[in-house]
Amino acid sequence: MKSILMVALMAVAVLLMVPSCATVSTKPLAPGEVKLLGISIPEIGDLAANLQYPVDISFEADGRPEITRACFSWSGDGPYCFKAKDVNYGSGTIRVDFRSSRKPGVHSLEGYVLYMKDGRTTRTNSVRTRVTVIYK
Repeated sequence: MKSILMVALMAVAVLLMVPSCATVSTKPLAPGEVKLLGISIPEIGDLAANLQYPVDISFEADGRPEITRACFSWSGDGPYCFKAKDVNYGSGTIRVDFRSSRKPGVHSLEGYVLYMKDGRTTRTNSVRTRVTVIYK
């Protein structure tokens, strides 16, 4: 009886995992579309308040749409937009210099990118990461 219950619980666990795998979207990008994949700050450790840092945003794109600006919000404060400094379509990365929050603490840094599509400025999806800001 105990082994039957164990098998039943394992089967339920496997069935619960299957739908989570199905949530990964493989939908192809629309012509000229940009989709952000992630955001990272190459600086190691905590960021000093109100200083400029480089941010790398990874993306995938259909073609080579003109990426103009990246915008960031600090735990809901913003957006603050900055010129896209270095766009590398080969590696799918955008480098942007941005200014850290003036407030120390753990923040949610959320970003999106503005790009040209069909002659109009278009906004991408948002990506986020957690960042610690300190006074130095």
